[in-house]
Amino acid sequence: MKQKVVIIGHGYTSRLGLIRSLGVEGYDITVVAIVFHNLFGRLVRLDGGRPIDCHSKYVGKVYYCQANDKKGLIDLLLKKCTDPSQKVVLIPDSDFSAAVIDSCQDSLRPHFLFPNINNRAGMVEYWMDKTNQKRLAQEVGLNVAQGITVSIKDGHFDMPTGVRYPCFTKPKMTLSGGKQFLCRCQYEPNLWNVLSRVAQKYDTEVLVEDYLDIDKEYAVVGFADGQNVVIPGVIEFLENSESHFGIARRGKIMPTEGFAPLLEQFRKFVSRIGFVGLFDIDFFRCGDSFWFGELNLRYGGSGYAYTAMGANLPAMLVRHLCGESYADLVRAIDSSAIYVNERMVLDDYLHGFINSEQSRAILRSADISFVENEADRGPQRKLSRVRTLSYLNRIRWKFKKNNKIKP
Repeated sequence: MKQKVVIIGHGYTSRLGLIRSLGVEGYDITVVAIVFHNLFGRLVRLDGGRPIDCHSKYVGKVYYCQANDKKGLIDLLLKKCTDPSQKVVLIPDSDFSAAVIDSCQDSLRPHFLFPNINNRAGMVEYWMDKTNQKRLAQEVGLNVAQGITVSIKDGHFDMPTGVRYPCFTKPKMTLSGGKQFLCRCQYEPNLWNVLSRVAQKYDTEVLVEDYLDIDKEYAVVGFADGQNVVIPGVIEFLENSESHFGIARRGKIMPTEGFAPLLEQFRKFVSRIGFVGLFDIDFFRCGDSFWFGELNLRYGGSGYAYTAMGANLPAMLVRHLCGESYADLVRAIDSSAIYVNERMVLDDYLHGFINSEQSRAILRSADISFVENEADRGPQRKLSRVRTLSYLNRIRWKFKKNNKIKP
């Protein structure tokens, strides 16, 4: 009997990385795609019909859940995804799904296996708080940007004093706003504008940190079993997406040589938390020093690059949750490769940040592609149709714009 796994998340490339990593291991895969409602109350499937990743040959069932509908997600899992003959593995691929699973452990535990911290509800969400992360990061010797927390309630906030400019704003909890909070503020009026804009939409807390002059951005994706922490390699961001803040459209995955002391601090950091699951850590090089960015207690968007290089982190997680050994799986990569996230390339093209020639050049540079795969062609065929339609629509739009009759 195949072990059943349910993958839950928003974006098709990250979900597809999990699908393929586990599909090659023979697991029975169900996908729960997090979708949105439009103004008319209808579900909007952002990937256009059936999601691109769900055209994979490894996907069995596909379900949809409205974004931010905690009760809806739990009801869906309990009604559609259980199996009387086994406990099904849940793998959250977004902060929302990770927090929901974490907070509802008691109702899910009779039927499912899932990432956790000491089997205590609420602990994953506790460590999503960046102030808690930074405190522990400092304790294990990592460099962190200093900052101040601004509380916003009912549209009101107190302008912080003692801020050093330029500064950088970010959500204290990624769940409460995400990347739209991220902004460099050169002067106090800039900070006031950012906080005022946030206050129009949210009751939340915003971190105002010292701005770091970043030379290079990096990330690691890893697996932790509660005590041991596996980090097989390091990712360097070569080109960031211009339509999705903080996500690489092109990167380089490489062995850990040259990063050993830093990675040991990361292992100590994650081990101290007691986390069981997949994670990623963003970090930076500023001059001669490395600086901690943030910890995400879920699969990282570039995680499939590790699988493509032989280190299958999702398989480690499923084996561990099912009480099996993962000792025979590769724990360290031994060469480097360039990866490309096709979704970021397409979205950057559609938003006008790159042209079609640049788009094709980026795609040709890839040793590792997140969608294209000779052994699993369904997602690539779907993406090719989406890309062709997008290119044609872009050409039509340009033609109409250039030939518009002016009065």
